[in-house]
Amino acid sequence: MATLIITEKSSQAKDLRAALGDRYGRILPAEGHLLRLAEPDEVNPDWKRWSPTLLKPDGLYPTRPDSGGNKTAKLAAIKAALKGCDQVILATDCDREGQLIGQEILEHLGFRGRVQRALFTAQDPKTIRDAFAKLKPNTELRPLYEAAVARQQADQIFNLSLTRTATKTLLAPGTRGVIGIGRVKTPTLSIVCLRELEIRNFKPEDYFEVVATATAAGGSFLMRHAPPPKDRIKDRARAEAIARAADGHGGPLSVTVEDRRQAPPKLYDLPALQKTCGQRWGWTADRTLEVAQELYDGEGKKLITYPRAEARYLSENQIADVPAITGALTRLRGFAHLDISRPVIRRGKSGHFCDKALEGVSHHAIVPNVNVLDDLESRLNRLTDDEKRLYALICRSYLAAVMPDYEYRQTTVLMNVPVEGKPVVFRAVGRIPLKLGWKAAFGSAETDGKPDEKEEEQTLPPLADGEPARLSEPRVEAKRTQAPPRYNEGTLVDAMQNAWRFVEDPALRDRLKEAKGIGTPATRAEIIKGLRRQNLLGADGKWLVPTPAGLQLFETLRGAAPTLVDPGTTALWEMRLDEVVVGRADFRSVIDGIADEAGRLIGVLVGNRGPAVDLGVRGGPIRAGRGVGRRRSTSPRAAGAAPRTRTRKAAVAAVGMDGEAPKKPRRSRKGKAAPEVPDSIAPVADAAPPAPAAPSSGARRKAPTDKMVAFARSLADHKGVELPDTVLQDFDSCRRFLDQHAR
Repeated sequence: MATLIITEKSSQAKDLRAALGDRYGRILPAEGHLLRLAEPDEVNPDWKRWSPTLLKPDGLYPTRPDSGGNKTAKLAAIKAALKGCDQVILATDCDREGQLIGQEILEHLGFRGRVQRALFTAQDPKTIRDAFAKLKPNTELRPLYEAAVARQQADQIFNLSLTRTATKTLLAPGTRGVIGIGRVKTPTLSIVCLRELEIRNFKPEDYFEVVATATAAGGSFLMRHAPPPKDRIKDRARAEAIARAADGHGGPLSVTVEDRRQAPPKLYDLPALQKTCGQRWGWTADRTLEVAQELYDGEGKKLITYPRAEARYLSENQIADVPAITGALTRLRGFAHLDISRPVIRRGKSGHFCDKALEGVSHHAIVPNVNVLDDLESRLNRLTDDEKRLYALICRSYLAAVMPDYEYRQTTVLMNVPVEGKPVVFRAVGRIPLKLGWKAAFGSAETDGKPDEKEEEQTLPPLADGEPARLSEPRVEAKRTQAPPRYNEGTLVDAMQNAWRFVEDPALRDRLKEAKGIGTPATRAEIIKGLRRQNLLGADGKWLVPTPAGLQLFETLRGAAPTLVDPGTTALWEMRLDEVVVGRADFRSVIDGIADEAGRLIGVLVGNRGPAVDLGVRGGPIRAGRGVGRRRSTSPRAAGAAPRTRTRKAAVAAVGMDGEAPKKPRRSRKGKAAPEVPDSIAPVADAAPPAPAAPSSGARRKAPTDKMVAFARSLADHKGVELPDTVLQDFDSCRRFLDQHAR
């Protein structure tokens, strides 16, 4: 009995060959989706002309071979191999999309032999061998495949139909462009627009806090009266009355001393990695993915596991890899100071190794690749500065995960000051590190861009509960509430993953949590790029802002068709697809239901009498009757392809991806010179980014964020170095200071 094993990508095939040899059969890889859905005009020639039409065929959109990359050759190889086989084992990713990638090949080629399924969430040899020892009949996965088909067909109908309708009905006369509508893309635009409107409508409020010096037997320290937000002092006279009451007040201190411990942060998935790199180095989401991809499969590198991870856990059988990985990393100069001779293994959802948390997930957390440790240093010598920086971050995360807890002693001091017969609480907090634990892996660098505590901390003198102290030198500090920050690409990816926060219905919120938001780790960066290409999003430094056209489109859709801008729409889709998976609904009826909703929305947009959307591109109107131009051949997940005209290449290029796209991004051009790696940088040092070019004399210098300034001040105090004024005033100077000293 001849057997063919089909994997989702070449790296998977390589790992299976290393783990299994040829004992199960020949192994051939796909390249993501080897097939695409037919274009609308390939199904119905009348659909070549753009119009407000529901693009739903009588049956399903048929599949066509895709021609991108090496897909034609890989499909031909699988087709030829199937002729001599009577059994196939699908070893693609174990999620819904992975099931589609494998099974659609067999459906397209008409294979009628026996099909089995291998399910694994990690690609180490033991996991793979265990999965092949427990093969399942592929018929058990039929509902998962049908749910994937429903998602794919519904995206095609919904996105393309509404993109054409919006472009024909909402685009301002005399302008060019494409108004792309997508189940994921449009709610993403909504998230940015809602934040922009929140900032514009924000009305800052002044409030006051009172600070005084407390003197006890052991020394002096500061105490603060700072009520929580709901009880803030809005009246300066009230604050001054508290200050007067505090001046010279003496009384007992309430002193609480607690020994606390803090476990290390979770390992990185792709969204968390994109968020951290955006906050720390100003990288775009796409840049983070590009660098991670090169570390994963770059020639002579392959230093990390699969980067499009959607989980922050490892499987429990990967515990066996811990000694090898920690031993290899701590032999490097960047980590030689760490003692991990006795790794701490944390199991379960509160830890880092948890099989249950990986159920139904295709890819575990991003960690160093255990299979390349023998020649680690030679591989590190091939890395660019950015690749070293990202690899160091991933290594630190892994090392921290198997190190002891951070232990510290926290002292909280309270004193009541009577004001008009009522006690007003002054407070001070101090923390003494007892054991650095996992924090030693990060040094003084921040782990996730967030401070550990919201309160200001200080070094406190020896204090005993109940001992007397006296307050003096009180002062009133005026403060002002701040508008929420705009999104950068990293924080927007995080918002997409946590889009349930923007949904009010409890059931939809819960389902969106389970679905891990809108989009997938593989598509979110591309969706953001698509919105920027379409001139719906722009940038102000590292911050994303809606363009006038983007804000106008959002307002129009929110008024006319709010379903299109609501992340809860994805939750509704997921709930319908769930019913397919558990056998409570037929996948065709789900497609029909979503198509009916698309038809309703088409009617709404056609009847819209609101203002037209000006994308800012001047030129002649769209010429109806021209064909659909494709930026790339994987059109089923396109947000809507643009009409082809010789003058509208920019509009064609502006159309981005939506939904669950093929998982391999475009690689950077070969031959492009890589940044030179200075010899002085340790192989895994968290190197400082190259200094940006000095701005021209007429350029507006961007101020650093409050968090950057606060971190710079703390570093300067801790290391006893001078803090130049430029660090407090200029973003780039501040970033260089942090990169230099936060090591």
